Amino acid sequence: MSTSSDTLSFTGPFPHIRLRRNRRHDWSRRLVAENSLSANDLIWPVFIIEGENQIEPVPSMPGVFRYSIDRLVEACREAHDLGIPAVALFPRTPEHLKDLEGSESANPDNLICRATRALKAALPNLGVICDVALDPYTTSGHDGILRDGYVVNDETVEALCKQALVQAQAGSDVVAPSDMMDGRIRAVRECLDAHGFIDTQVCSYAAKYASGFYGPFRDAVGTGGTLQGGDKKTYQMDPANTDEALREVAIDLEEGADMVIIKPGMPYLDIIQRISSTFKVPTWAYQVSGEYAMIMAAVNNGWLSPEKVILESLLCFKRAGAGAILTYFAVDAAKRLQQLK
Repeated sequence: MSTSSDTLSFTGPFPHIRLRRNRRHDWSRRLVAENSLSANDLIWPVFIIEGENQIEPVPSMPGVFRYSIDRLVEACREAHDLGIPAVALFPRTPEHLKDLEGSESANPDNLICRATRALKAALPNLGVICDVALDPYTTSGHDGILRDGYVVNDETVEALCKQALVQAQAGSDVVAPSDMMDGRIRAVRECLDAHGFIDTQVCSYAAKYASGFYGPFRDAVGTGGTLQGGDKKTYQMDPANTDEALREVAIDLEEGADMVIIKPGMPYLDIIQRISSTFKVPTWAYQVSGEYAMIMAAVNNGWLSPEKVILESLLCFKRAGAGAILTYFAVDAAKRLQQLK
């Protein structure tokens, strides 16, 4: 056998570097995966309604329902048993309780407060996140108080503080201002602290865009047909802007936010990535109703496979830097993740 230097030279096939080697086997793919998804990453947004033993389908969101409080507890028990850490509650307020100021939001016995008390009594270890905004309670459908065609900021902030306080008193673990009023995080934080709720977390919808992807959500909470003026562009962010999102987040963190939410999700992965990498704080993504509806429409038409796209659509948020994901797929995704174990 020859031992000349010629036999030691490379004569093998091109190329030297083959990235597919690490992809060939399942065990290898799992070892080199850069991101992972688990039930611990999921928050389940749930719609609630008045009544007893009521489950109503949301037509524009196939597979999503509105629950009366008794059925809500049952549904959330399943989510809790699947390992989902928290749920986010959104009420459909009866029309006769709505007014221009959204005063029902400050009622300690309103629908969301009663639902919170019921959940904390039945499932004390399940996190409960309550939305802080006036749109489920106003006749205008806006997140704040409408005066002469304009949502006024400071008067709305006062109302939001009252809303957050009754939610904290009901047992909410996290109050989540989603209104995009200026200064509301500091005001809510100071209000909670002044009343002894120093451990109640404040999660800010810090970069919430004036998006067209919210339509099914507004149907679900009963505000879709009432929105005066047609849009929320005077307080929600312009989809064209990215640097502004960093300013919004920086201000809300300085004012006391414990975590921030970027909304919508998939169309704004660049925003999630910028916020997460810039601030290194808990950054959550909201896969909103329009995103869910698009995926389900394609699934129900046989154009996409739910086995493939649901978890993939969630993993992209982790890849972008999100620490948690609000998604209507939460229960379904948690079941699929269990099957993969």
